[in-house]
Amino acid sequence: MSGAAGKHNMAAPVLETERLRLRAHRADDHAAFAATWADPAVYRFLGGQPASPTDAWMRLLRYPGLWSLLGYGYWALEEKASGQLIGDIGYADFRRGMTPSLDGMPELGWVLASRAHGKGYASEALAAVQTWGDSHFGKHRSCCIIDPENVASTRLAAKAGFNFWMEGQVHGSTVHVFTRDT
Repeated sequence: MSGAAGKHNMAAPVLETERLRLRAHRADDHAAFAATWADPAVYRFLGGQPASPTDAWMRLLRYPGLWSLLGYGYWALEEKASGQLIGDIGYADFRRGMTPSLDGMPELGWVLASRAHGKGYASEALAAVQTWGDSHFGKHRSCCIIDPENVASTRLAAKAGFNFWMEGQVHGSTVHVFTRDT
């Protein structure tokens, strides 16, 4: 989004929910982050291949750049009770070059460690992020892309107000594209 792109050197603001702290990623998140991205229950819907520790590190380094360059990005999801990293969630402009084009739409994405699945954490975090996004972006259309077999994320997207828009292609794989208008 061009309006948000002018906000340079912004760090992820801390958001709090009843059970979660959404915060900026830190270097000491790497071990938990790498374990999540190497978990078959997580990566099966995200390209089908585990991320190496180096790949996870490179992804971790990317997140502060989103905030710095775009004024929005991904948050680390920290479980308040344990202090453990359980995933990440946020907005991005990955310039995927996919069909259909997502240009001009903040793309929401979420990944949770398998130990955090089924506890309502994704719904809780997504509600907080959408509240922030609605305030930050104003009237806008956001999107998310989901593997057609990822029933849990499809259900979460619908609960959060996303509607199926169309099928798309990312790196040769079919995805479902959902949009939400505010």
